[in-house]
Amino acid sequence: MKKILNSLSEEEFVLIRETKKAQMADLDEDKLITLHTRIRRARNKHVKLYRQEGAVKVADKGARGAGKAANTRNADKVEVFEAALSRVSGQLATAARASARELKDERLARARSDSPSFSELGDSNGKVGSSGKARADATRKSSGRKKFEASTIAAGARRHAKKDKR
Repeated sequence: MKKILNSLSEEEFVLIRETKKAQMADLDEDKLITLHTRIRRARNKHVKLYRQEGAVKVADKGARGAGKAANTRNADKVEVFEAALSRVSGQLATAARASARELKDERLARARSDSPSFSELGDSNGKVGSSGKARADATRKSSGRKKFEASTIAAGARRHAKKDKR
């Protein structure tokens, strides 16, 4: 592992060093997402290189086993970036859970402060305080409603007449 870390480019080594626990401890969720994206892209790049160069070496060597042995450095780099990605993913999951918990607590506190208390409503013994309004169906008097009902009655009469003819 040490050998591979020493063989990484400066940019890659700095990226891996950013994934240490001490480095990620003070990062917020947005910065962790950015770091996660950078690590994932680097890992995907090395996976692609490993596969492409492996395919070329299989053709050159004549066998998959011999091609794999010639491609170990790329495989080791993929493992280093995979381990770094798992560290960042774990830290991101922890930060996301904490953020979700804070948002939930904030939402519940806001709901508690906005809702009315039952003690403020007075003593009504579970009964409605007002009698309310008497409801009347105003649509019965419209001409459209009368035509609709007449049409329905006529259709029913036609249906029965047709049935009685049989």
